[in-house]
Amino acid sequence: MSDESPVILDASPDGVAAVTLNRPEKHNAFNGDVVAALDDIFETLHANEQVRVVFIRGAGRSFSAGADLDWMKAAADYTESENRNDAMALARMLKKLHDLPQFTVAMVQGAAMGGGAGLVAACDAAIAMKDAKLRFSEVRLGLTPATISPYVVKAIGPRWAKALFATGEGFDGNFAEQIGLVQYAVENEEEMEAIAEHLTQLIFDAAPGAVADAKKLVDDVLDREIDHDLLSDTAHRIAHRRASEEGREGLSAFLEKRKPRWSNG
Repeated sequence: MSDESPVILDASPDGVAAVTLNRPEKHNAFNGDVVAALDDIFETLHANEQVRVVFIRGAGRSFSAGADLDWMKAAADYTESENRNDAMALARMLKKLHDLPQFTVAMVQGAAMGGGAGLVAACDAAIAMKDAKLRFSEVRLGLTPATISPYVVKAIGPRWAKALFATGEGFDGNFAEQIGLVQYAVENEEEMEAIAEHLTQLIFDAAPGAVADAKKLVDDVLDREIDHDLLSDTAHRIAHRRASEEGREGLSAFLEKRKPRWSNG
């Protein structure tokens, strides 16, 4: 890629967006510019109703090697307050990714370390090369994966999170699939693109508003007690969907044996 921007957004007219980390010579490592660019892009995408699926990619050989060495060297001289502000920028960016109404997919090749692996966890789905190298490496530097932890723990559960956070053990794409950090482990780029196309078609067959609500539903019911309040909440949600424009269109299309308006199939 010739574009000198640290992150590139490419949104097609048909509703597919690609967000590409564009520092291949640095294995797409994070620095302040990358975090700020991602933050801006995710804010832009949140307001774009034409985009229905977002793919996060890394240019070159790696998805993202985590924190840039020069960035870490600079942080070593920061005050605690400056470090907090720096960490908050990363935390806000990850939250914006997590909260996107569109379906988000990480496409992982090569290294996905530290914050790079956290970016994978903050997406709704991930496709990884079987030989990809992932690691929550922070403890090796005397740190903890604090800002990425909410997304990783939700993705793989507390027990694996403790083991991998505390040991900093590396693992490959196959293992990442086994523990739920990625949903699809593939042999080559051709397989990766085929699954990406399959997921895109599935999302285009679904109502955009329903996709956004389905994502939020998972977050809102997670770990809640199944009591009257939860039953009432979920009943309200499905009733709202049934009465919505999308709900009425979906039912009409089903009964009339036609494609709904949102489908491009």
